[in-house]
Amino acid sequence: MTVSNDNRTYKSLTPELQEQIAKDRAEHKINPYACKDEDIIRRDPSHDKANIWRPAFVRDVEKIMHIPYYSRYMDKTQVFSLYHNDDITRRAQHVQLVARIARNIGSVLNLNTDLIEAAALGHDIGHTPFGHPGEYKLSEIYCANTGRLFNHNIQSARVLDVIFPLNLSLQTLDGIICHNGEMECKNYKPKHYEDFATFDAKMEECYLDARAIKRLVPSTLEACVVRVSDIIAYLGKDRQDAKRLGIYEDSEAFSGGIIGKTNAEIINNMIVNIIENSYGKDHLEMDDAYYEAFSLAKKENYQRIYKQKDLEKVYEESIYPMIAKMYEYLLKEAKSLTKDSMLYKHHISYIEEITKTYRRGPAYSEIAPDELVVDYIASMTDDYFVELFRYLFPDSTLKVEYKGYFEEE
Repeated sequence: MTVSNDNRTYKSLTPELQEQIAKDRAEHKINPYACKDEDIIRRDPSHDKANIWRPAFVRDVEKIMHIPYYSRYMDKTQVFSLYHNDDITRRAQHVQLVARIARNIGSVLNLNTDLIEAAALGHDIGHTPFGHPGEYKLSEIYCANTGRLFNHNIQSARVLDVIFPLNLSLQTLDGIICHNGEMECKNYKPKHYEDFATFDAKMEECYLDARAIKRLVPSTLEACVVRVSDIIAYLGKDRQDAKRLGIYEDSEAFSGGIIGKTNAEIINNMIVNIIENSYGKDHLEMDDAYYEAFSLAKKENYQRIYKQKDLEKVYEESIYPMIAKMYEYLLKEAKSLTKDSMLYKHHISYIEEITKTYRRGPAYSEIAPDELVVDYIASMTDDYFVELFRYLFPDSTLKVEYKGYFEEE
């Protein structure tokens, strides 16, 4: 069924599938492919046991939401770094949108929506300031120094499992490292595993091999839902933001096709098609026409929104040199660490104080210097980074200039 409204097209589930879903719900039918609460796996199974008021994966959701780094989502770039504009999406809203879309899909497919929410809310918590350009530069420097790579999805798991050793479930952490919103697929089929040794090996491989990120396959159907929802959440929303900023004038700049051109159309139509093709199956699937339109939509976003030459010039001439200069300064502190150093006072001591009652293994301050620096820079919000750079290098000509609220387009 198709409903048109103001030149927009919204698809609906077929009546036959709607009847089947209603019948299955009335009979309390269980999805055999869903991750059950009792199957949760933690590093320390003696802690964080589920109860009636805090079920298994609800505990993961709450742990993620209550660590300090969750608040930093609010001032981290999603796509558009150089604007003062409260109507533009930041990472805080993005992770909420991913969680909402993923829960919509997961609830109809009768999956574990608590696990879905946990993975969705945690998936970007390790992201750098200044979005993917910031991630790229931090990885370049880190790799030049150590031969290891930085990827925000791996860093997100590190935040929740190492920096803050929260005893999160294997299933939640797997959903976080496997969310890769840069790689769309027609089919998403999980590859199950049940041990942290495998998870740790996957993490380490991603530090050493640039191709390893693309080889990650979620271990649960819930994580597959989060993975595709990440793309659904940003495709139309980034277009909405870009139009608000005057980057393009109207939706005619995009092909659209069967999924539509606008945020509302893309979200609705992708959800409907995934449910229509996935209900009752052990994998997620979309049909050929939707997959082709989905892939084209992402490609067009790159061409018309993300790859703007004027923005790339700002990163090359200002932000990248600032990240390199700050990394160098903090690394010198890390190699001869004192309690008076900026790195210790504003990062290490902060982490050690928060985690002193539940840290496993050696003190956080004892890890390798480059890891300390990467953790600190990745944790920063955009404004924190700019303020710290100004504090450390008051005479530098390097700076970030934002477009204000009242400047002419």
